[in-house]
Amino acid sequence: MTDLTDPQRPVNPADEILDVVDERDRVVGQRARGEVYALGLRHRCVFVLVRDAEGRIFVHRRTPGKLLFPSHYDMFVGGVVGAGEGYDAAALREAEEELGVRGLERPQPLFRFLYEDAGGFGSWWSTVYQVRCALPVRPQVEEVAWHAFLPEEEVRARLGDWPWVPDGLAAYRLLRDFWTETSSSAGSRPPR
Repeated sequence: MTDLTDPQRPVNPADEILDVVDERDRVVGQRARGEVYALGLRHRCVFVLVRDAEGRIFVHRRTPGKLLFPSHYDMFVGGVVGAGEGYDAAALREAEEELGVRGLERPQPLFRFLYEDAGGFGSWWSTVYQVRCALPVRPQVEEVAWHAFLPEEEVRARLGDWPWVPDGLAAYRLLRDFWTETSSSAGSRPPR
């Protein structure tokens, strides 16, 4: 992330302004991300499941300097929704930033849920998306310490072995349930 007034100067993520929302996802104020996290205030977030042309899932390990869940693995790209930003715009922005691509197709929204963090970081309204990325990825070094496109079977096999971000793990479990419900009602399988 860079300062829009000086693109050469990085912005401290803790200073990013977020919308604070209520239990019905209505904006009730704005605060800096660092304050939102410290006070456990409810905010907004996006999760984007990215598959390559072969249907493998983009998995990465977060950098040690992340404000939340440093050095944990995640099967989603995404992050917080900025103040005044919509979920769809945030999903595309976050996916392109974290993957290091431009021209990604618009992520498809699947469902929304309220995540309540057991670790005391508060709660966040979250929209889960999916997108296919056939572009070569160059993940942000500030965000991603390691990455690979893994077959879904391998992702599932690693769930008990690697330290995963808890909100991403919750979103993935809900996504698996969503696919099961969708495939049984529509007679189709999850996208691969």
